[in-house]
Amino acid sequence: MVARLVFLGRLEDVAGAPERAVAPGPLEAILAALDPALAVELLGDRVRIALNGRLLTDHGGVVLAEGDELAFLPPVSGG
Repeated sequence: MVARLVFLGRLEDVAGAPERAVAPGPLEAILAALDPALAVELLGDRVRIALNGRLLTDHGGVVLAEGDELAFLPPVSGG
């Protein structure tokens, strides 16, 4: 089984797809396996991360298990 990374908003454009299947494991290892430009965008100060629908205040030490979904939410603007 796999875990999923979900890219919302402009991050979908940067990733080239709305989501990506990845092997479960530590977030640091998963990000290290991605294109460096994408990893930099995902770790931006204003990007929020949600694990299985719950926003994380700190993504240090996150380990994805089989079936987990990690969503990356960029800042939103509009009116």
